Amino acid sequence: MKEKERRPARASTLFAAAKQVPADSRHARQLARRQLMAEAVMAEGTMRIEDLTGRFGISLMTAHRDLDELAEKGLLRKTRGIVSAAPTSLIESSDVYRSTRQAAEKRAIAEAAAVFLEPGQAVFFDDSTTVLQIVPHLATRVPLTAITNSLTLMNEIKGMRDLTLLGLGGQFHNWCNAFMGPVTTAEIRKLRADRLFMSMSAITDGMVFHQSPEMVETKRAMFESAAMRILLADHTKFERRALHAMCALDDFDAIVVDSGTPPNQVEAMKSRGVNVVVAPVPSAKANAASVL
Repeated sequence: MKEKERRPARASTLFAAAKQVPADSRHARQLARRQLMAEAVMAEGTMRIEDLTGRFGISLMTAHRDLDELAEKGLLRKTRGIVSAAPTSLIESSDVYRSTRQAAEKRAIAEAAAVFLEPGQAVFFDDSTTVLQIVPHLATRVPLTAITNSLTLMNEIKGMRDLTLLGLGGQFHNWCNAFMGPVTTAEIRKLRADRLFMSMSAITDGMVFHQSPEMVETKRAMFESAAMRILLADHTKFERRALHAMCALDDFDAIVVDSGTPPNQVEAMKSRGVNVVVAPVPSAKANAASVL
């Protein structure tokens, strides 16, 4: 049976408040409109705010008010008449947006990466949407101690039998639904784990990058506190750029990519002595269906 795709729980509950008020109330209509606006922007990646006013039949002032609310929740960004959910070299997209991208690839990568897990291990899991897809494979590898800064992952595994969960606190960030900062990294550095499963936003010039310096420091702390470090990266990571470098690809003990990764990239990593695992992905038709 095909594993169910894991998505951030708040993607489905973010606007649940609309169900708690009369359906014909102004507040319910407002919540429903904001949900549709968020879905429209996430589908397009980037839109002009003026286009949203026409699509939803609202004033520019109302559109800005709705978008300000969505931006405060970390779902979208506003800049000079434009609203965007897509990442840039300086800003990462929300976990809700990322969970809808490369879904089949992420499931395939996570399944292949799970072979590095063994019962009895202590394991760091970062907040990435790719690592989240490992959750369905944990039950067959318990007992485990899972250590994570991801609130989404905590909620997914908190009731799992024979799994000890260590939740890392610190400053909470809406855009990734995770904890980061000095408090988080200080707690990480007190621990020593057998494995780390992590992903990054971009791979350039043989190094991994992320847009957020706080995220880089959090992941680096996990990296330095784990005996074996496994990077999970779908093929789109090789097409992106981000500002802050963390480490070189050959610092990882293993890198798991999908079969859509350009062969020259795979060969370049292998030539540097990297243990590369290529995860097969279903056909393009099945892949498109899974994303939808």
